[in-house]
Amino acid sequence: MIKSLLKKLIPTRYWETPNSFYNLYLNSHAGTYYSQEGEDILLSRIFGEQAEGFYVDVGAHHPRRFSNTCFFYKRGWRGINIDALPGSMKVFQKLRPHDINLELAVSEREQVLTYYMFNEPALNGFSKTISEKRQTDEYKITNTIDVLAFPLYVILDKHLPLGQSIDFLSVDVEGLDLQVLESNDWKKYSPKVILVEILANNLTAIENDPVYNYMVNQGYILFAKLFFTCIFKLKE
Repeated sequence: MIKSLLKKLIPTRYWETPNSFYNLYLNSHAGTYYSQEGEDILLSRIFGEQAEGFYVDVGAHHPRRFSNTCFFYKRGWRGINIDALPGSMKVFQKLRPHDINLELAVSEREQVLTYYMFNEPALNGFSKTISEKRQTDEYKITNTIDVLAFPLYVILDKHLPLGQSIDFLSVDVEGLDLQVLESNDWKKYSPKVILVEILANNLTAIENDPVYNYMVNQGYILFAKLFFTCIFKLKE
């Protein structure tokens, strides 16, 4: 019964050879992806078969786990990974040796920030309010440390290869996303695509969000919304 139903839904020509159905409906979407919400799947559709490119990942967390850039690294892209967690770049240097891996914090100005560390590193961040709200029986703040933060444009001035454009910027810093964006020099560095969290879950709330309005003012349009992540594209 199921087979007959599928044959009604799927064109006959894809049943004629054993591999046609697999190649069309499974294999074409069966690549290995790493993002938490499917961000790299959407990015792969945006950039198509582009073999080379450059990314900047602020709040990179891990070279594979929940990574928005690992898929592209394996394709041959290169980029800059930034995370404030002490010791985080050791695994990046091992698994992503061709990237530029920086153990730094990013903020709108050079300053010392308090970094809240959880027993689940994906929850680490700089916002005291958000960090305290995230504590549950399962997830706890285990430590706080002071880290030195720099504006994004300062980091890019120093580490971005000369003449290198940025295909996409991924920002996930658990509460300081707007400050990271505000710390960029948009006249010098205008990534084609930007990923950033907006927690609002409807269009009206998104349009009233400070991050959304800031991105619009920088010349970007909202291209897609995942559960938390918004994807913005530079107006052409």
